Amino acid sequence: MSNTISKFALYALVFIGLLALVSVATGPVVQAQAGPAPETTYDFEDDLVTGDLVRPDGEQLIVRRRGRRASLIQIREHFIPEMLKSVEDL
Repeated sequence: MSNTISKFALYALVFIGLLALVSVATGPVVQAQAGPAPETTYDFEDDLVTGDLVRPDGEQLIVRRRGRRASLIQIREHFIPEMLKSVEDL
């Protein structure tokens, strides 16, 4: 009986220690800056922005797409019998 009480006391002590460690690690965070952040203001006066449509120099190429090709992947119709035959060889 005393053996189970000592195990319980040991587990309780470890649990309390872990709880104290977590509470210290996640304690209150002290902020480095006490006052509000300084305000930044950008003033864009009536600047006129002009520009042209940018296109590549030269002719536009029109390329025809080729037709669809047959797939090079072939589905194995006798896959399961081949697998069973390979297992029988083991």
